[in-house]
Amino acid sequence: MDEEYDVIVLGTGLKECILSGLLSVDRLKVLHMDRNDYYGGESTSLNLTQLWKKFRGNDKPPAHLGPSRDYNVDMIPKFMMANGSLVRVLIHTDVTKYLYFKAVDGSYVYNKGKIYKVPATDVEALKSPLMGIFEKRRARKFFIYVQNYDQNDPKTHDGMDLTRVTTRELIAKYGLDDNTVDFIGHALALHRDDRYLFEPALETVKKIKLYEESLARFQGGSPYIYPLYGLGELPQGFARLSAVYGGTYMLNKPECKVEFDEEGKVCGVTSEGETARCKKVVCDPSYLTNKVRKVGKVARAICIMSHPIPNTNDSQSVQIILPQKQLGRKSDMYVFCCSYSHNVAPKGKYIAFVSAEADTDQPEVELQPGIALLGPVDEMFFDTYDRFVPVNEPSLDNCFISTSYDATTHFETTVQDVLAMYTHITGKVLDLTVDLSAASAAEE
Repeated sequence: MDEEYDVIVLGTGLKECILSGLLSVDRLKVLHMDRNDYYGGESTSLNLTQLWKKFRGNDKPPAHLGPSRDYNVDMIPKFMMANGSLVRVLIHTDVTKYLYFKAVDGSYVYNKGKIYKVPATDVEALKSPLMGIFEKRRARKFFIYVQNYDQNDPKTHDGMDLTRVTTRELIAKYGLDDNTVDFIGHALALHRDDRYLFEPALETVKKIKLYEESLARFQGGSPYIYPLYGLGELPQGFARLSAVYGGTYMLNKPECKVEFDEEGKVCGVTSEGETARCKKVVCDPSYLTNKVRKVGKVARAICIMSHPIPNTNDSQSVQIILPQKQLGRKSDMYVFCCSYSHNVAPKGKYIAFVSAEADTDQPEVELQPGIALLGPVDEMFFDTYDRFVPVNEPSLDNCFISTSYDATTHFETTVQDVLAMYTHITGKVLDLTVDLSAASAAEE
């Protein structure tokens, strides 16, 4: 271990693994260490026995749930947008060859106590029971504007500069009511709260276009895809990639201590009495607790069920977004469900998660609106974890720390953090213009 590396990466969470892979592909000399004896860190996947051990101690899972090994329960469950940044990163690095994807059946939104399929196009807007007849026509016009919008073609802008016009002003032009605004902003553009209404509309229009293009990609009921066997496959895919390019992996390395020189710059990492020297360190917040601050907490329920979520057209995999305004909360709540169709549970079993940014210390009470949508549940576990953000200045100490995973059940925010870190570390912007058909294994 007594060598010098360009970068030492601490923790094998998804963000760290993606960065380790990207930096290895850039021909940097990378050492990747983890205090755990398994890949994935916070974003690991557990079988049934491991799940019971984590939440129920010495209890054994009941036999009627089926074999432990048939379960892959993601601790940070998130779907991928079919044309989104994570899929582009996977193709860019060729990690797609280690993974098989499958489309997610359904994308739903909660409105006034019921759930509805998210209408994403002008055609779907006209069919959606979410809106009355006149609102459907207005929504259709809005969707046509978004579908035709091209940032480089002023003829498609309808006289509006979306870098200046706020989202609220754009929506006002089409006369859309608050309910419609709610599902467009939260279930299509995937904003987590309502701040976007007061920001330039361009970002929201781009996000809606991404949703629409992703939806069209696999002709399924949602814009999302998900790996067979769950997300635990992802960190391992990037670990293999890093190894192909000469990266070194070491699991089960206790007490990885980051060492600094007299100027406060990182100079190495010590574990078990040996120090590996390095120029930069990339890690999750748990490895440098004095350089992060707590900004919130995520509450979630993990549920094992014997049926699909009611009112989702028997979807074997589905996301439901509950916008903040519908619940009188400060941010959205998310429901994620997956099943044997993605090889994460035995046949006839479903795993559902309800997650939200915690406003209280009572996840059981706080998550009730999402849990109420699930129907009968065989087993339920509650979990909370703190969210941290880095407060250091990487240009001074050469430490690049990821932010904790948020409550969303999609990957868009996660990848933004990774891409920003990549640029800070290398001074380059990652080129994500790729041939998206390279991830077409998602089809049946």
